[in-house]
Amino acid sequence: MAGKSELPVLIGALLITGGLVATGAWWLTGRSAIKGDQSGNSPGIPAANQLALSFGDHALVANEGGPDPRFEQAKIAAVKALQADNAPEAVAQFSQALQIRRNAPETRIYFNNARIGTAPSRTIAVAVPLQSDRNGALEMLRGVAQAQSAINQAGGINNVPLKVAIVDDMGDPTVAVSIAQTLIQTPQILGVVGHYASDITLVTGKLYNDAGLVVISPVSTSVKLSNFGPYVLRTVPSDYIAARALADYSLKGLKRQKAVVFFNRQSGYSNSIKAEFASAMSLGGGTIVQEFDLMAADFSAPQALNQALDADLIFLAANTGSLDRALQVVQANQKRLPILGGDDLYAPKTLEVGGAQGAGMVVAVPWHIDASPDPNFPTQARQLWGAAVNWRTALAYDATQAIAAGIAQNPTRQGVQAALVRRDFTAPGAAGSVRFLPSGDRNAGIQLVQVVQGQKSGFGWDFVPLKAP
Repeated sequence: MAGKSELPVLIGALLITGGLVATGAWWLTGRSAIKGDQSGNSPGIPAANQLALSFGDHALVANEGGPDPRFEQAKIAAVKALQADNAPEAVAQFSQALQIRRNAPETRIYFNNARIGTAPSRTIAVAVPLQSDRNGALEMLRGVAQAQSAINQAGGINNVPLKVAIVDDMGDPTVAVSIAQTLIQTPQILGVVGHYASDITLVTGKLYNDAGLVVISPVSTSVKLSNFGPYVLRTVPSDYIAARALADYSLKGLKRQKAVVFFNRQSGYSNSIKAEFASAMSLGGGTIVQEFDLMAADFSAPQALNQALDADLIFLAANTGSLDRALQVVQANQKRLPILGGDDLYAPKTLEVGGAQGAGMVVAVPWHIDASPDPNFPTQARQLWGAAVNWRTALAYDATQAIAAGIAQNPTRQGVQAALVRRDFTAPGAAGSVRFLPSGDRNAGIQLVQVVQGQKSGFGWDFVPLKAP
């Protein structure tokens, strides 16, 4: 899913060396589009950090949404215009690119940034795994872009527009640490939307806590992030909530008490939801009859299912990296046992590869467009992107809105954190009002969805909200 190359105008400067990796800047070129005092109060971004951030003067996503020469030419022209400090031309070229393909979140963020130019602004960053999970990263970027567009169209944050820096942590802990250090050292950045994987948020969270920079993850669900620290929050419910909803559905809805679990032993998220599901099943009178590591060298889906003959339910605790092997289980099962799973199964590949064998599968997600607490958000999303969006977009939108609401109360790093953790704090969100518990978790529930026949996805199967029995 990762892009194979950078934009043609930029790849000539691509250097992959140990020194550049250490600064988190190996895939970037050019200068920062932000110069001087852009926060209204803070000094300019340190020169040493400019390479690790992209405000639009270099592109991180090639073939954004698919190859289209006209789109790429306009985007390249916009990037070059920003490199030449020609913001009006950049606005015109980004606008042209979006007219050709509006479902391009990186381009929309850069368009919004270019419209601000050198005027005072409030600045946040979004950290996504563009190289390791391109689709998931773009889904997050859409949420941030939609929130930025809405905030700026409404006049900004107390009449000051919002500017967004994009960084690619590559889904790699070492890279993510370097990225976090750069964001921490950039004084304009008042908050971070990210990271994606729980493992990455856990490894960077201590840095953000120690430095006093708020990070809000819209995707990381590991229970280890609860009470992790005062500056680490999330708009997605923890695995505790999702696992209990799935166990309750298994025990009460399906009347199934014996589960075989498939997970990735190397994934923090996978281990987290597996453990929570096992605990919830046990409390309800159920049990886990067997566990299999999807990424074991000798893993075989048919053999695993043959060894778990006592099971009457399959639970897939797969993460993104083990999704392909989880789908092998779906195929090998041949619809013999009902299948439940965590939110990483909520992906187009599940519908495409799982096909008819995945019919009836139930997955726990934080939000679904057909059951949105805010009926306006799905309409606005379709108008902006020309397509439906999923829970990662909705919760990234909510994270951005939350940080913006904190900035509105006090535009300092410490002020933002203090605002977010107040008992009376609230921010508008696609998944309902955003409120945080003392643990840093969001005070929100979960939505169960089921795979049924449909045409919305283009694969003949769709995820739809599960109807109550």
